[in-house]
Amino acid sequence: MKSKRALTESGWRRWVRACARAGLLFGLALAVPCALALAPNEAAPQAAGLGESQPKQDLALASVSAVAVDLDSGEVLVAKHPDAVLPIASVTKMMTAMVVLDSGAPADAWLPIEPWNTQLSKNAYSRIRISSEAQRADLLRIALMSSENRAAYNLAMHHPGGMDAFIQAMNMKARDLGMSDTQFVDPTGLSPQNRSSARDLARMVAAAHAYDQLRDFSTTRQYSPQFRAPRYRLGYGNTNPLLHSSRWQVKLTKTGYLTEAGRCLVMVAEVDGRDVAMVLLNSFGSRSPLGDAGRIRRWLESGTESQVAAAAREYENRVREAQGIN
Repeated sequence: MKSKRALTESGWRRWVRACARAGLLFGLALAVPCALALAPNEAAPQAAGLGESQPKQDLALASVSAVAVDLDSGEVLVAKHPDAVLPIASVTKMMTAMVVLDSGAPADAWLPIEPWNTQLSKNAYSRIRISSEAQRADLLRIALMSSENRAAYNLAMHHPGGMDAFIQAMNMKARDLGMSDTQFVDPTGLSPQNRSSARDLARMVAAAHAYDQLRDFSTTRQYSPQFRAPRYRLGYGNTNPLLHSSRWQVKLTKTGYLTEAGRCLVMVAEVDGRDVAMVLLNSFGSRSPLGDAGRIRRWLESGTESQVAAAAREYENRVREAQGIN
């Protein structure tokens, strides 16, 4: 069954050209599947690289690792320790969402909510009631916009073949996207063993940006899904405050946090008339990724650079020493 909505031919060609350029800049050609509905998807043609550029490598940022990429041209604009392999926390859920969409599972299916069957000791709180039911599309939306862990977990549990098959599909998709430094062991990001690099996650963000539903669901500001058995509603808000700012046009987003991962943010935003993918990993302080996004934006728009707090620099030094980042 083909997608219900499709890119226009010109839009598709433009996207393939962008992936081609990004493929060379990231060191590997991309073959990025596109999915616009909960249906099986046709893979994009294998792309070939077209050119190279020199990214800004000394921009002062509070994040330990960062990448910014122009999705239209494929140019890498900013690169700070782009190959450092770090825990990625709930940024994981972007890959989870792509695997759900690629599976072709029906969006309107009601899924029974099951309890954790593994030892998940971090950030496992959820307001969703065990044994109640929710529609797959609603679970996908709140997993992306509000980082609902039980929603992401149950999406994987109800995947054809179950949890093990889902994790395998996540890692297979990562390999298909050329994410050679990436490993997934759970669908929520609760495990610090979910690890990747900013360079790899830029590939993932570029792929995710091609899915209409991921752009829609991840940027939803407020949502109250309906549950049944028993019947109740829960209200959710988006974890990215930039969606509420009139100064930002955010087109795709996912946040993440674990003690081991620090504050993480991936997103696509329109900056100076172009779509820019930003990956910010292990940032110091709850609002530091937002500040880094602003620093990248100001540099792209006006060439303006700003400093980060001394505490953030000290935190980065500690993380770099612990992780062996040169």
